Amino acid sequence: MEETLFEQRIDLSELSHVMQALQNEVQKIIVGQHEMVRLLMAAILANGHVLIEGVPGVAKTLSAKLLAQSLQVGFSRIQFTPDLMPSDVLGTSIFNPGSSHFEFKRGPIFSNLVLIDEINRAPAKTQSALFEVMEERQVTMDGVTHTLAAPFMVLATQNPLEQEGTYRLPEAQLDRFLLKILVPYPTETEEVAILQRFHQLGTANVLLQVQAVLNGAQIERFRELISKIVVDDKLLQFIAKIIVATRNDKSVYLGASPRASLALLHTAKAFAALAGRDFVIPDDIVAAAKPVLRHRIMLTPEKEMEGVSEDEIIAQIIHAIEVPR
Repeated sequence: MEETLFEQRIDLSELSHVMQALQNEVQKIIVGQHEMVRLLMAAILANGHVLIEGVPGVAKTLSAKLLAQSLQVGFSRIQFTPDLMPSDVLGTSIFNPGSSHFEFKRGPIFSNLVLIDEINRAPAKTQSALFEVMEERQVTMDGVTHTLAAPFMVLATQNPLEQEGTYRLPEAQLDRFLLKILVPYPTETEEVAILQRFHQLGTANVLLQVQAVLNGAQIERFRELISKIVVDDKLLQFIAKIIVATRNDKSVYLGASPRASLALLHTAKAFAALAGRDFVIPDDIVAAAKPVLRHRIMLTPEKEMEGVSEDEIIAQIIHAIEVPR
């Protein structure tokens, strides 16, 4: 009975229908990777940026392009390289002889959905160009602030850090990503399905198989609904306990910031909405914890040498905290 009352308070029927259609469109091409698709949809609803990490060839870039194809919004792609300059991302001022003034020529970051391919191949100077735009959705050049049109979302891909020719992203930049998605190798069954699907497609452009099912106005409306998702005070305390525990754990050198607690809250709300609920349950928070926190905590050198992963430590931290009933 209580669930019925919740359903009557916030109507999530349109959101559920459109997000299911979005998932169907992306998975016309992508085989498996259900968790990645779910997290990408959650990031859209939660108004956050996403970092996708995996070895070459596991469809990181393709997934981002398919997502862009299924959205009726502006899209741009930036290939990060070691010689890329901040102006190549943000834009630059060019002198106009006719008006005798400098005019700002906008860079590719001025779009709705921006794919940054292999983000960890550019050095710190170029990475720093993203700090303001990712956090404040604006670019300041020559003392003038240029606001980006909503919605604005960065989808960045990177290869694992041990690959050749990569740079470690600054912690302040990592903290600006709502989620970090790890893309594993497909299973043998999925590998066969991939071969069959692309064999059947032949020379067809895979992007043309996907139709746009979600526009910018809908995204903004859905985000407004997400902000109204009900969260009990006990669950807010649960989130706070998880975040504080990352700062006090002996295995963690650098714990999560208050931005992480907000990210955990927003992602849990998005998970609830994707499940057709307008209220958060503990499982939403637990499910969001690893993708929200894995890039925000830094393990001690001893734990890194032992080969312990951030996900393992996060799981231990949550296991030690009593889940609200």
